[in-house]
Amino acid sequence: MSLENITNSYHGGKKWIQILKIKLMLAWGMHCDLCANLIEFIKNIITSEEFISRHRKSEKNFTRNRCLPFASMIIFMMNLIKCALQVELDHFFQLINGSDLPERVASKAAFSMARKKIKYEAFVELCRKVASFFYDHFPHKRWHGFRLMAVDGSTIKVPKVDEISDHFGVLNSPKGDPCPLARISHMFDVKNKITIDAVISPFKQGERTLAASHFQLLKPFDLVLLDRGYPAFWLFTLILSKMADFCARIGSSHLKIVREFIKSGKREDIITLKPDADAIKKCNTLGLPTKPIKLRLIRIDLPQGQHVVLITSLLDTNLYPYEIFEELYRMRWPVEEDYKLMKCRIEIENFSGKSVESVYQDFHAKVFTMNLAAALAHPAQQTVDEDNDRKYKYQVNMTHIMSIIKDTVVLLFTRSNISVLVRRLLDLFSKTVEPVRPDRKYPRNIKVNRKRFHLAYKPTR
Repeated sequence: MSLENITNSYHGGKKWIQILKIKLMLAWGMHCDLCANLIEFIKNIITSEEFISRHRKSEKNFTRNRCLPFASMIIFMMNLIKCALQVELDHFFQLINGSDLPERVASKAAFSMARKKIKYEAFVELCRKVASFFYDHFPHKRWHGFRLMAVDGSTIKVPKVDEISDHFGVLNSPKGDPCPLARISHMFDVKNKITIDAVISPFKQGERTLAASHFQLLKPFDLVLLDRGYPAFWLFTLILSKMADFCARIGSSHLKIVREFIKSGKREDIITLKPDADAIKKCNTLGLPTKPIKLRLIRIDLPQGQHVVLITSLLDTNLYPYEIFEELYRMRWPVEEDYKLMKCRIEIENFSGKSVESVYQDFHAKVFTMNLAAALAHPAQQTVDEDNDRKYKYQVNMTHIMSIIKDTVVLLFTRSNISVLVRRLLDLFSKTVEPVRPDRKYPRNIKVNRKRFHLAYKPTR
């Protein structure tokens, strides 16, 4: 609802307009302060001796006064590196020094030597610190009291270098050269667009194994949304052991008990899922209980005459009636959109180095920056949500936000006073929105062939 519509519902219009304007200004100021505090929180971490000593390869690393100290390396790598390293470095020092032109302060060889001294786990920790700060300080959205966690996996192309191919593995194609691939997975809060955990691993690792690593971070009142490839007794038991819940799509032929449910014609039923021999062995390995678990099956009929079967730990039919589950499962779609943002917008496959460590560094650095951008965009989305005087619901444009974050993130972490910069940033975020049109459907194009990024042919900035 617009400011004018709000004030028309009260008597003494001008007085109420002034009061509401003050309240809106105070709320906006609080949003900006939260974002500035988040930046200061991360800045204090990356400059702390404890963090540096924990994430440098040797005690002798980063002890001298160099042109690329530890904090500068972290800030540089979080700046969504895409083009030639020397170009990125020259622009980086231009931003820091406020110069009219790029400055040659450090060479790409110096950067390559310095990055060998940093553990990629630094960015993993920073990504989790952003998520922790967000949930501790930002007002965030939940669904029926749950954080909605979608888990999904994918693959990405990695550089054609022997060391990298040997580590991550290759996909052998009958029609072309072997393609080095890595498997990635992440657990994503679909209501708040925050990544809780992200993993890049050798291609041979299965999606369930990577999901299990995410689930170590689950908390009570987390609800995990899973696609068809994930349902397994041991994985369900792992989620429940964390006092969390789940809702997963399950294939019609996955289990005998599911096939019998479909034949029954029921739209929902409570079942008892028993472990088979493989599940018992897996549970014993992980120290999980093997007793049967009660679960709920939900059948959703689609307009095309097809149906979807969901399996969930939400057994209470009064608290969670049948009608809410179709919308609930659709809520996992933002995790797919997040992969599109990764691959097509910030070019997660555009790596800056030829070593295994550089692949891990680049991946986790970009995920961290995406998480930071999502947290900074959250107050802007709140402002957009408060405007109900529109035909459609609107959302901030994350593609545009990631374009703005490039270079701006350097200024946020190198300037002493960022309050004005944060205010301008959030104002720009809230002005760049797009409508969310319900029930829009597009067939998935499975033949899309993304371009490969060649280390010798980097794009211009």
